[in-house]
Amino acid sequence: QVQLVESGGGLVQAGGSLRLSCAASGRTFSSYAMGWFRQAPGKEREFVAAISSSGGNTLYKDSVKGRFTISRDSARNTVYTVYLQMNNLKPEDTAVYYCAADWPLPRSSYVSNRASEYDFWGQGTQVTVSS
Repeated sequence: QVQLVESGGGLVQAGGSLRLSCAASGRTFSSYAMGWFRQAPGKEREFVAAISSSGGNTLYKDSVKGRFTISRDSARNTVYTVYLQMNNLKPEDTAVYYCAADWPLPRSSYVSNRASEYDFWGQGTQVTVSS
């Protein structure tokens, strides 16, 4: 059974930091590209960041470049972990953040910002940034 479980959300003041984690299990996620998306109240889900299966390519939403960093770990006890380090948080970063997995891929360097390409999704973790 495929599971993506996010954690690390919370309430933080503007300018603060949070690190989100996504624990992926049930598949060989080393061959999956992984992404983070978010959805604010009343808005559509939007792309935040993604990392290729090889880990060599990353992609970011323009507004988070230089503030957010996506990374991934190798499997530990069949669980793969993807991180989103978020620094200098702003109130407009407030949203539910979702982890997602994309497979199959045309090549190990492939990474996408299109939600429709992602096959598995977590339940989300709330991030609230106060001004």
